[in-house]
Amino acid sequence: MQDMSDPDLTAPDLDSFYRMALAAIDQLPPGFQSAARAVILQVEDMPQQDVLRDLDIDDPMDLTGLYDGIPMTEKCFADPAPWPDTIWLFRKPILAEWRDRGNVGLADLVTHVMVHELAHHFGWSDADIATVDRWWE
Repeated sequence: MQDMSDPDLTAPDLDSFYRMALAAIDQLPPGFQSAARAVILQVEDMPQQDVLRDLDIDDPMDLTGLYDGIPMTEKCFADPAPWPDTIWLFRKPILAEWRDRGNVGLADLVTHVMVHELAHHFGWSDADIATVDRWWE
């Protein structure tokens, strides 16, 4: 029998996180929305062990999101793309940060993580990010 007092059992599921991340794209300035929608979005409960090992991260709860690709500022149309650009969001670490903070909405935190990962894709500076994400100011 499952313990229904476990907060993870009552937390939004992977699909809900996916929809929150898509809503974050809708909040971007119009000139960025199309390019952001071209990035593959994956939402998983936890990062894979090989990813943690590659990033030299000991605690999987420390990784809320990951951009896997080549930033647009470094791409050349003549270079073959070895794999599609992908953003990974990790539900359980995001939920843990949300609970630890206690002062932000979950959708706001998902948006923050999504914008941070999109910043890697777009090659944005901190000043660029601050125009989109109020937390970066």
